[in-house]
Amino acid sequence: MKDKQNNYAFIDGQNLYLAIKELGWKLDYKRLGIYLKEKYDVERAYMFMGFVPENNELYSFLQTVGFILIFKPILKNKDNVIKGNCDAELVLQSMIDLPNYDKAMIVTGDGDFYCLVKYLDSKDKLLKVLAPSSQNCSSLLRKIAGKKISFASDLRQKLEYKRKEPHKD
Repeated sequence: MKDKQNNYAFIDGQNLYLAIKELGWKLDYKRLGIYLKEKYDVERAYMFMGFVPENNELYSFLQTVGFILIFKPILKNKDNVIKGNCDAELVLQSMIDLPNYDKAMIVTGDGDFYCLVKYLDSKDKLLKVLAPSSQNCSSLLRKIAGKKISFASDLRQKLEYKRKEPHKD
């Protein structure tokens, strides 16, 4: 039996949500949390996202199922498109917590995290990169993560949100 580790997950919420949506399915965040805990001994899972007041119910749910949310104020561009890039926050939190975890799981397909993944791997602190899918994963990220990369799209059976049918008596 392997020793239990104290691993942390750092999740690029926007990247994960949009890429899975583009694949045509919805992620079950409760199942994701359970999967990270059971498969990778994730004791703390941070999710980074832009703060949209209308999403308070979602934020409450995510916290209820165990995610620690870190928000960044959002901006809307001239086309009214929301921008809430949290890359710097994710990198900073992973560095602040570096002495507190055994290994880090980085959940994103964004190549901007190349330097973080490279650094964590060089310090033997990289557990895994979980990218949304191979189509939504930077070639830089794929290259630096090597065998330590996997794809949420391959876990669709485990992680897809399935609407519960009303109970029929």
